[in-house]
Amino acid sequence: MEEDPLLSRLDLNLLVSLDALLRERNVTRAAERLYLSQPSLSTALARLRVHFDDELLARRGNTYELTPLATRLLEHTTVALSTVRRVFESQARWNAGESTREFTIHGSDYALATIAPLVSRAARAEAPGVRFRFVPTSSPAIDDVIVRLASLDGILLPHGIVKDRPSLDLWRDDWVLVAAADNPLGDAVPTLADLSALPWVFTYQTRGAFTAVGRQLEQLGLQPRVEVVAESFALLHLFVEYTERLALIQRKLVPLVTRMGGLRTYELPFEAVPLIEALWWHPAHDNDPGHEWMRGVFSAAARELD
Repeated sequence: MEEDPLLSRLDLNLLVSLDALLRERNVTRAAERLYLSQPSLSTALARLRVHFDDELLARRGNTYELTPLATRLLEHTTVALSTVRRVFESQARWNAGESTREFTIHGSDYALATIAPLVSRAARAEAPGVRFRFVPTSSPAIDDVIVRLASLDGILLPHGIVKDRPSLDLWRDDWVLVAAADNPLGDAVPTLADLSALPWVFTYQTRGAFTAVGRQLEQLGLQPRVEVVAESFALLHLFVEYTERLALIQRKLVPLVTRMGGLRTYELPFEAVPLIEALWWHPAHDNDPGHEWMRGVFSAAARELD
C-alpha cells in the first residue's frame, strides 16, 4: 500500500491541539486543558492555520469565534480522537481485572435507565478499573448513526433504526399510554377516536429518529396532534401532567415515571409493535477481546433484567 503523503507529514499531537482549541475557543484555556504552555499551543495553532489555510479562531472583540470551517471540524475532531484512542487501546490479550479501558455507549434515556446501572455494577465486580461512559443520544446522532458508530463502542437502539451492523438483542418491551391523573379519559378504556382527538407529546419525530409505535399510529390512520416533542422518555411526565396530552412510554419505564405522581397509565386499544432493544457496534470491534468482554457484560445484565 502506498504511503499517504498527507498523513506522513502530519503530527498526531496537532489533532489533540485542534480539538482543545476548538472546544475552548481560547489559546490560554486550551493550553491549560492540555497541560501545555501558551507559546506551545500558539505554535500549534499557527501550524494548523497554515495547514487548513483558515484562521479557525477569529477574534471578535475580546473573544474568539469559530470560523465556518472550524465549526465543521469540531465534530470531526471528536470522532477522529475517539477512533484513534480505540486503535491504541486495542490489545492482543485482555485482562478485565487489570484494564483501565473506557467504553462509550450511547442510547436513549430509557435504554440507559433500564440496563446501564446493571452493566456498571456487573463490570465493577469483575473489572474495577474499567470505566463506562453512558451518553444520552439525540435525533442528529440517530440520523447519522452509521457514521457515529465508528467512534463509539456501541449504541443502544431498538430494531428498525440501524441496519447492516452487528448487534446483540438484549430485552423486549411493550408500550403503554400515559396521561395526567385528571385527564378527560377518566376510567374509560381509550379508543382510537380518543387518541385522535387529544393532543400528544412525542419523543422522537424525525426521518431517522422515531418510535415504531408512533409510526404505527399513522398506519392506523391517526394523525396525532403533536404539541410537544421532548427527546427524553424519562421527562415525558413533565409535559403530560396538568394537561390533556397523551404520551407513549415503555412498560419497563412505568415504575420510574409514575412514582413521581400525577399520572396514570392505560393499555392501548390496538396491538402495538413490540420493542426489541439491542446493542449495536461497528464491525471493527467484532474480534476485539475487550469489546467481546463488554458485550458479555451487557448480555449478563440483560438476563438479570429479564
